[in-house]
Formats: sequence, C-alpha cells, structure tokens
Amino acid sequence: FKGMASDGVPRRVGVVGYGRLGQSLVSHLLTQGPELGLELVFVWNRDPGRMAGTVPPSLQLQNLGALGERHPDLVVEVAHPQVIQESGAQILRYANLLVGSPSALADQATEQRLLEASHRWGHAVFVARGALWGTEDIARLDAAGGLQSLRVTMATHPDSFRLEGPLAAVRSTGHRTVLYEGPVRGLCPFAPRNSNTMAAAALAAPSLGFDRVVGVLVADLSLTDMHVVDVELSGPPGPAGRSFAVHTHRENPAEPGAVTGSATVTAFWRSLLGAAPSPSPGPPVPC
Repeated sequence: FKGMASDGVPRRVGVVGYGRLGQSLVSHLLTQGPELGLELVFVWNRDPGRMAGTVPPSLQLQNLGALGERHPDLVVEVAHPQVIQESGAQILRYANLLVGSPSALADQATEQRLLEASHRWGHAVFVARGALWGTEDIARLDAAGGLQSLRVTMATHPDSFRLEGPLAAVRSTGHRTVLYEGPVRGLCPFAPRNSNTMAAAALAAPSLGFDRVVGVLVADLSLTDMHVVDVELSGPPGPAGRSFAVHTHRENPAEPGAVTGSATVTAFWRSLLGAAPSPSPGPPVPC
C-alpha cells in the first residue's frame, strides 16, 4: 500500500464519527498514518464534547458543512446512516468517501444522490466490508454471472441490537429468536446499525442487490461475547443439475452489548488503507 499521492504529498483524511470505530481510526491515523503517507486533517462528531481531551483542538471540526476548508482527499464515515443520507452527496463535492454505514444505501434516493454526486464532482464512493467475509469472492462471482442466491445471517445477544420501528417491539420468545428474515432493503431502516454487513453484501452483489439478498437477524441469548455471521451463496445449476455453493461461518469476539465486534475494527482500518488511492468515480466499490 502507498498512501502518498503521485506528487509525493500525503493523502489527507477526515473522520466523521467518534464512537468506537472512529476512535480506533483516529488513533491509527495519528500513530501510523505519517509513515504510510496519510495525514489526519479533521474529526467530526455529532457530540463535539466526546472529542475533548483526546482529539487535538486543531483537528476538531465543529461544523461538518465546513469540511471543504480542510481539503481532504478521503472522508471516512463511521457515525450513523443518517449522516450519509443527509451529507454524503455534499462530502463527495470535496473528497472521496468511504461509507462505514452502508445500510444508508438501502434508501434508493440516497444511493442515487451519491452516484450523481460521484460523477458530478469526480470523486469515488467506497463501502467498508465490515464483518462481511469473502467480499471479493462474492463480487467476482456476481460479475461473472455465477451468483444465484445470497443469504447473510447475523446472530448475537439481544443487548447488541439497536433496533427501531416495529423491530424494536419484537421480544425474544426463547433461547434463539429470528427477528427478521427477508430482503435486506426491508431490514436496514429498522436495524441501521446491525444490518451493515448485509448491506455490504447487497452492494458486493449488484445483480441481486438490496431486494434479492436475504438478510436474517437472530437474537441468541448464548452469544454474550461474540457476533456470528453466516454467509450462504449458490450459483445456477450446472449441466448435471447440481449448483456451486459456499457457506462461511464467522465468529467475531465482541464486548457484551457492543454493536461492533473486535475483528471488525481491524477490518475498517484495512478498508481505509484500501480506499486511500484515487480510483474513478462511479458505483460504490467494496473495500
């Protein structure tokens, strides 16, 4: 990986969101960024007080609308889908955008605004893979026309869910309860912070997309310290009538009640490094 621009100038990175992921990325950028050719130029958070004492005042951005004054090359969103829905297109006016809350793109109007802004301003949109295992394999199979079905199941303790709308009223009826099973597009608005892995899968497989990738959300009382993600995919039947199939099972250690698993934090740093070079504008690129 090379973070330097072609003229030897460091890539300038802004971070939007200062929760667990944001704090980790900021720490990495301050300690490892310089040797990788990356310069942290701002941090924004909905609650500015959360940055006090840990983010140097010169790096604190009070107004997200003023991010252009910091001249970023890449803005990393790790806040909430609402930030992408409200400000994603505006961010693309000034920089490439790494979306850490891809559930925002389940809203078709938001996805269209980002696509139009990407082309208009010549900046790229990346999507962090998060906890999705096998992203490149899914994308390659889909591009080759070999993907017929894709199903992503996320199971964890109910305390790790941040549910809204009708899902917030669903109560576990036993040791293991399926809270939702259906198109990913229908899940994202009501589990915006717990459906990002499924949204990343829908974006990695555009032939299926949000309407044909199936998402399953499971509350499991036994999973007090981990998130479990199962990805099941299949291709079309071959000459003998049998189909290609893959099933991956990922156990991601997590603090009790945490929305983000430990391994996902590391994956986001790798996504940031993958997004630092400048590709062409266009549809979201998983990284």
